[in-house]
Amino acid sequence: MEMLLLVLDLVGTFVFALSGATAGVKYRLDLFGVLVLSYAAGNAGGITRDLLIGAVPPAAISDWRYVAVSLLAGTVTFWRPSVVGRLRSPVLLFDAAGLGLFAVAGTQKALTFGLNPVVAALLGMLTGIGGGMTRDILLAEIPTVLRADLYAVAALAGAAVVVIGAALRLPSTAATIAGAVLCFGLRFIAIRRGWHLPVAGGPEQLATNARAPNDRKDNGARRH
Repeated sequence: MEMLLLVLDLVGTFVFALSGATAGVKYRLDLFGVLVLSYAAGNAGGITRDLLIGAVPPAAISDWRYVAVSLLAGTVTFWRPSVVGRLRSPVLLFDAAGLGLFAVAGTQKALTFGLNPVVAALLGMLTGIGGGMTRDILLAEIPTVLRADLYAVAALAGAAVVVIGAALRLPSTAATIAGAVLCFGLRFIAIRRGWHLPVAGGPEQLATNARAPNDRKDNGARRH
């Protein structure tokens, strides 16, 4: 299980680092900026998780491999953006893949540290959304998790599969893979089909709703 968690963590770090670096290239940051963004996107969720469960120092700081895969992703993306650019909407694709990997890895690690299933699932979700939130904040954008199609919900669904699998004593590898696939699938389909939770109405919508009763009254008065 430890090897599985390490592999998931490193692959998730690399994928999220690619999303951060790709966003940095899109915003025309310099090499240092792209590398900072790739490291932040790849490791913020894992660092937050480790601090909350008491796994200190966090693996992203104490293990050189996390730094190495983050910088590798940033360097490749900076010098060979065409390689990444061949994929359709690469930031969203990498983000969805990283979300799935980190959600299940974070949940498994929380369960390993003895946390109860509900908290483990929430920590898995936090691990998944942390990197994307940090990336967006550094780019002065509204975090994707607050406005995107089934982002945190997809991470929570993937984490729930891992928790349920552990409760039913199913093989951890199978439950982990199933959770990652479910999370990625939900996020990918939501991107393609535009699925999203209800969105708050802005001032214009509130003004329209306020005018609607008056408009109906005026129309009724004119008919009479």
